[in-house]
Amino acid sequence: MDEQPASLYEKVLRHQGQTPVRASAAVIPWRRRGEKFEVFWVRRAESLPFMGGWHAFPGGGLSRSDAAVPVTGEPSGLGEFPPAAGFPESLADEPGPDILPGLVACAIRELHEETGILLEDASRLVWAGRWLTPPFAPMRFDNRFFLLEWPETEPVQPAIVPGELAEGEWIDPRAAWESWRRGTVLAAPPILHILDVLAHDGPEAGLKRLRDPGETNLGPFRRIEMRPGILMFPLATHTLPPASTTNTYLLGNGEAVLVDPGSAVDAENERLERALAVARERLGRRVTAIWLTHHHPDHVGGVERLRRSLGVPVLAHPATAERLAGRGIRIDGELQDKQRIELAGDPPMTVLVLHTPGHARGHLCFLEEDQRATLVGDLVAGIGTIVIDPPEGDMDDYVASLARLAVMHPGTLFPAHGPAILNGRAKLREYVDHRLWREAKVLEAWNEGLREPSEMLPKVYEDTPREAWPLAERQILAHLDRLRRTRRLTEWPADLPDEEEPES
Repeated sequence: MDEQPASLYEKVLRHQGQTPVRASAAVIPWRRRGEKFEVFWVRRAESLPFMGGWHAFPGGGLSRSDAAVPVTGEPSGLGEFPPAAGFPESLADEPGPDILPGLVACAIRELHEETGILLEDASRLVWAGRWLTPPFAPMRFDNRFFLLEWPETEPVQPAIVPGELAEGEWIDPRAAWESWRRGTVLAAPPILHILDVLAHDGPEAGLKRLRDPGETNLGPFRRIEMRPGILMFPLATHTLPPASTTNTYLLGNGEAVLVDPGSAVDAENERLERALAVARERLGRRVTAIWLTHHHPDHVGGVERLRRSLGVPVLAHPATAERLAGRGIRIDGELQDKQRIELAGDPPMTVLVLHTPGHARGHLCFLEEDQRATLVGDLVAGIGTIVIDPPEGDMDDYVASLARLAVMHPGTLFPAHGPAILNGRAKLREYVDHRLWREAKVLEAWNEGLREPSEMLPKVYEDTPREAWPLAERQILAHLDRLRRTRRLTEWPADLPDEEEPES
């Protein structure tokens, strides 16, 4: 079968950007409650563009003015580990000095701004480790954590000011970790590791584990598991900026499937293979198949190598199989809409396959039925936007797929690009509303007499940088196709047939 020509979207999947890293600091207030103790954590406002709705500890990014702020005392424990202690190989070359000028002042300032606690002596802080955001997020932080004992006898107790934060509470770290396991909260790997260490070892005996979190690494990757049974491996790919990685997922608690091994870079796939070997040995997660959400190059770049190294079949939607056949990628089995697949494990996992065309004709999502966590491929993005590029892309199908998934009450969404999204149903509704808002602008431009997508760009995409207009023009074309099919356009050019003429 001849390979079908690449779409404009596929042609631009050749640029790879880099997300800058910002120094930051966070404080973990804790207090004793009899023989037990509690930590104070906060929930970020859902309106925030980065990690909205997630749970964390008070903290934030280094400000230019922090370096000029005088600080009394110095946190204990600094310099006891080298700068890259605990970092996996993929991140070990990135960290700079342990403590930058102003970082302690940053921790004290953020603690005061977010909880009202004004710390006058930095020597009460205890260094508790350093974590670097992997390169899948729209914002990356080189974050230092500090413990702060804050007993009930202190005259000022932490209380959040609504705005960037939605709420805060004292909580037993065991209860906090369990709330994540049940799927009621979403937290990043550093928070989960800190809670786990504090729950088992406490804030004093657990210091060594906090300061050197290498135990969380899966070979060359930091363990990223924002929901139980869903491991994320962000791999460098030639994808659409601002993203520079595609998330490959290992789904399952025993018998597991590898979803979208998208990198064509040998070094990235070698790292992934090593991480999967560690996941099998340490966690008992054994890859039994490769699943694909769709056919685009940044989702299938490592398929042939991983098929050989793992010795497993590759499964996808029939439409994806048809597109990949022309590129020499064989699909060994089909995944069909509404198919339920049981993955044995502790606990077992039931996955519902959903056909969600629009971005691509064979696009699939995978919904884990217990916690409703959903791997959404390129239906939704945690960074950047979703391109609908006709004729492969279809706006009618895309809006319908968004709406279909929304009514199934998904929980956390795990996209192919960027971080997880907590409130899946709200995000899908937001996506539908945005597309309909943009479509209204296209219709308005049409009714004003503009006929060519290139003519409509300044009116429809005035909020978009001009370098993105070639892809934006394809979105307008997709909207026009949808408007035409719904008979909302008047004066359609007479020389354009209602339906494409079949080839003779």
